[in-house]
Amino acid sequence: MPTLHHAPLARVDQNTLYRIMALRVAVFVHEQGIVDDIELDGADLLPTTELFWMQDDDGEVLATIRVLVDDTVHIGRVATAAVARGKGYAGELVKAAQAAYPGVVELSAQAHLEEWYGRLGFVRVGENYLDAGIPHVRMVSGA
Repeated sequence: MPTLHHAPLARVDQNTLYRIMALRVAVFVHEQGIVDDIELDGADLLPTTELFWMQDDDGEVLATIRVLVDDTVHIGRVATAAVARGKGYAGELVKAAQAAYPGVVELSAQAHLEEWYGRLGFVRVGENYLDAGIPHVRMVSGA
């Protein structure tokens, strides 16, 4: 059974961080074709950013999210390895982030995932917009 972890970047060991970033590149760059330079945006380096991930006994990262904390709490970079999809790991990570940061949490959801995020307590705020050529919608929970 995979284990849920979370920590700021400075406390993530280098092998795990490599696997988190490799998973994000696999999903966002290779699968979704996002080729502009938004994946490595520097936000992971902010002292208030926290990474959440599910890791199996062999050290493989199966799912990950990133939580940015400034004036708001923002969940992003939700990615699940192809072999781990449909097992609820991303949902567990989102719920863990909501529990860690009670109150209003926002995210920019890919529009086709609006219903999935809705099951996790998020509601749409505003109209669809394009981000990296993919339709997105802003959503919030805890409001």
